[in-house]
Amino acid sequence: MTNSDLVEIARQARDQAHAPYSNFQVGAALECADGRIFSGCNVENSSYGLSMCAERVAIFKAISEGFRNFKRIAVIADTRVPVRPCGACRQVISDLFPRDAEVILANLHGQIETTQISVLLPSPFDRSFF
Repeated sequence: MTNSDLVEIARQARDQAHAPYSNFQVGAALECADGRIFSGCNVENSSYGLSMCAERVAIFKAISEGFRNFKRIAVIADTRVPVRPCGACRQVISDLFPRDAEVILANLHGQIETTQISVLLPSPFDRSFF
């Protein structure tokens, strides 16, 4: 599967977003090491703290289905430049993906960038604190 294929799955997931307050729809798709794909969209709540980002929806779906060996994740939104995960999502990705995992950033204008979670979150809260 190409990066563009994974972004397309994320774009399709974005179409399912529930964002009545911000109108900011986000989609995500992750690939497991065995090739299985999980997607997610953001789900807002009138109490913003109860909302869930697309990246975490995809990750939590995969975990709830028994998958934990993640390879890469794509995220897409209607932004001027390719969207980046929020800080909470960066921490969750850092905790559950390899540090060199590929993070594919995209927007609806066809722009795609690739980076690693270690670049997006160079100093995560991790097991070294315990």
